[in-house]
Amino acid sequence: PDLLPTCNGEITTMSFLQDVVDILLQYVVKSFDRSTKVIDFHYPNELLQEYNWELADQPQTLEEILLNCRTTLKYAIKTGHPRYFNQLSTGLDMVGLAADWLTSAANTNMFTYEIAPVFVLLEYVTLRKMREIVGWPGGCGDGIFSPGGAISNMYAMLIARFKMFPEVKEKGMAAIPRLVAFTSEHSHFSVKKGAAALGIGTDSVILIRCDERGKMIPSDLERRILEAKQKGFVPFLVSATAGTTVYGAFDPLIAIADICKKYKIWMHVDGAWGGGLLMSRKHKWKLNGVERANSVTWNPHKMMGVPLQCSALLVREEGLMQSCNQMHASYLFQQDKHYDLSYDTGDKALQCGRHVDVFKLWLMWRAKGTTGFEAQIDKCLELAEYLYNKIKNREGYEMVFDGKPQHTNVCFWYIPPSLRGMEDSEERTSRLMKVAPVIKARMMEYGTTMVSYQPLGDKANFFRMVISNPAATHQDIDFLIDEIERLGQDL
Repeated sequence: PDLLPTCNGEITTMSFLQDVVDILLQYVVKSFDRSTKVIDFHYPNELLQEYNWELADQPQTLEEILLNCRTTLKYAIKTGHPRYFNQLSTGLDMVGLAADWLTSAANTNMFTYEIAPVFVLLEYVTLRKMREIVGWPGGCGDGIFSPGGAISNMYAMLIARFKMFPEVKEKGMAAIPRLVAFTSEHSHFSVKKGAAALGIGTDSVILIRCDERGKMIPSDLERRILEAKQKGFVPFLVSATAGTTVYGAFDPLIAIADICKKYKIWMHVDGAWGGGLLMSRKHKWKLNGVERANSVTWNPHKMMGVPLQCSALLVREEGLMQSCNQMHASYLFQQDKHYDLSYDTGDKALQCGRHVDVFKLWLMWRAKGTTGFEAQIDKCLELAEYLYNKIKNREGYEMVFDGKPQHTNVCFWYIPPSLRGMEDSEERTSRLMKVAPVIKARMMEYGTTMVSYQPLGDKANFFRMVISNPAATHQDIDFLIDEIERLGQDL
C-alpha cells in the first residue's frame, strides 16, 4: 500500500526495489559460485508444509514480501550454475538479464508499432538477420518470436497447411483431404502435439526410421511418402530435425530437401536446439541444406544462452503468415493509421497478447557480436568433445552410440562395478535401468549437480549430458564424472 502510485510513495518504492535488486544480485553471484548447491531439494509436500504459500484477504508487509522473494530463490534451481546440465537451456547471461529487467519495466505488448515502436523494429531487424544467416537471399521472408519451440513448430504446420489448402482457414478440416506429416522417430514430441492441436491428429504424423546415430533415413522417408499417397492421403509437411533432443543428431537436410522438392511438400527444419550452430563457422556445415527449407524453428534460449523465453519461427515466403492468421480486428489494426501498417505485426501471430522476447537477444547480440556467440558455442561443443574423449574408453562407461557427438549431447551408461562382469541379459538390462535414476536422485539430494537421463526404444536408462552454459569448464566436466562414480559406486 505504501508503494507507487501511492501519493509520496517514491522513497518507499526506491528502497523496496533496491532491496529486491540486492536479493537478485546476491542470487546471481551465488549462481556462479561452485561451492554453492545447484539445488536445495525438498519433496513437494515438505515444501508445501514448511511455508505458508496461501493467498489471504489481508495484505502482508513489505518485509514479508521481501522474505517471499528470498524463500522463492532459496529453493529455485540455479540454472545458471556451471554444474547444472539438466536441460537444453542453461546459463545466466548478464546482458540478457538486464534486457529482461528493462522489458518488464517497459511492460508493453508486441502487437502494434503504435505501442511498441522500438521493440517492433528490433524484431524486424533481428528476424531479418537470422534469415540471412539461414541463407535466404537478403534475409527475405517473414517470422515471429513465439512462446517456445513447440509453438514455433505448430506455426510451421499451420502455415504449411494453409499454403496447400487456403480454404481450411474458413471451412476447417472437413473441407480438405486427409493430411499427413512426416518426421523422424527421434524428433521432438511437439510435432505430434501440434498435429493434435490443429485437428490433423497424431495418427497423421508418420515417424520415419533413423540410423544408429539418430539421423532420419531419406530412403525410408520417400518410401513412406509414396505409401501415404497410395492410400489417398495428402503429404503436406516434412519436419526435419537439426539437433535432436536426446542424441543431438542432425537430419540430412539436402537429401530431405530433394525429396520435398520432388513431391512438392513443405519442408520445415526444427532447429530449436541445433539452430545456434549457424552462428559458428566451424560447425554450421551440420545444417547444410537449411537454406532450402520453407520454414525454420530456432531457439536462441537454448544453445545461445538467451534468457527464457526466446524462440523464433522463420518463414521463407513473405506475406504467408499474414494471410494465414490475420483476422483484421478493427479496434487494433485500424487501416487509416498515420504510419506504415506493415510494422503492425500482431495480425500474423496466433496470440493477441505477445511478450517482448526479442530485446534480450538483440541486446546480447550487440554486446557480443556474432563472433561472441560463435566463441561461446564453439566452447560448449569443445567441452562436449572433452567429455566424450574422457569417458569413451574409461572403465565403467559405455557410449549409447559410436563416434564423436555432433552436438553437445553426450549419451552414455554408467556401469557400476557390480554389473561390469555381467554378460548382456534381461537381468542386466533391468538392473541397469535403475542405475541412472538412483544416481540422479542422489545428485539432487546432495544438490551438487544435475544431469538428465531417459530410456530410448529398447535402450535402458542412460545419461544425456548436454552443455549450453558458457560458464562450464573442463573442471566441471571432471567433477561430473567423479560425482557419478561417487554416487553410483555401491549400486
